[in-house]
Amino acid sequence: MPYRRLPNTDQARLRALRTAIQMGEKQSYDKQVVSFKAIHEAQTFLNVFEKQMQLYKQTLESQVNANKQYQQILYNARMYISHFIQVFNLSVIRGEIKKEHKLYYHLNPDTHQVPDLSTETAIQEWGKNIISGENERIRNGGTPVYNPTIAKVQVHFEVFKEYKSTQRIYQSTTTHNWEELVNQRKKADAIILDIWNQVEEHYRNEKPYAKLMKCKKFGLVYYYRRHEKELTPDDDL
Repeated sequence: MPYRRLPNTDQARLRALRTAIQMGEKQSYDKQVVSFKAIHEAQTFLNVFEKQMQLYKQTLESQVNANKQYQQILYNARMYISHFIQVFNLSVIRGEIKKEHKLYYHLNPDTHQVPDLSTETAIQEWGKNIISGENERIRNGGTPVYNPTIAKVQVHFEVFKEYKSTQRIYQSTTTHNWEELVNQRKKADAIILDIWNQVEEHYRNEKPYAKLMKCKKFGLVYYYRRHEKELTPDDDL
């Protein structure tokens, strides 16, 4: 006899539940293969499970779409911060700004390298540093850096911070819906297992091939082991 295996995908779970429900609805009260209580539980749960699958799909799509926009905003913030530092360093090299003033920005006075801006954390850190540093230098009588101005940099930096916060909300919502879906998968498996056990118990005295065919009608899925001979009607003779 081949072995039985529970569904391992959401679509297979839906298929197993729907098949069991359809077969269960055809039963008469005096010939129950699966209890009506189990069928009712499957019907109720099926609606909840489908809604949760759809909710997770929607939130994931929203997160992916939002992330595409966020990546462009991240790129803009990185570009403006990098450009500002490059222009500022050139002003220092030309002698228009004293190199000691780089300390306002937490920049090394003795080098003219642009800090590593490859991470979001670095963008947050250096965006804050150059905005506060430029404002402090100007308050102390310094001439503003132009092209880009610090106001232009700050606009892109603030948009970046806002979208970063929004992205965390998207990620949190998607994670929550995923965890809920995982929990519902466990419940789906438990419901399917109970129904399948009832079906096999009902047909326990049937001959092998007849049992296999009758169980399959209720959605049970069987797999043959390697080198195992497939059952045929002749096996019931």
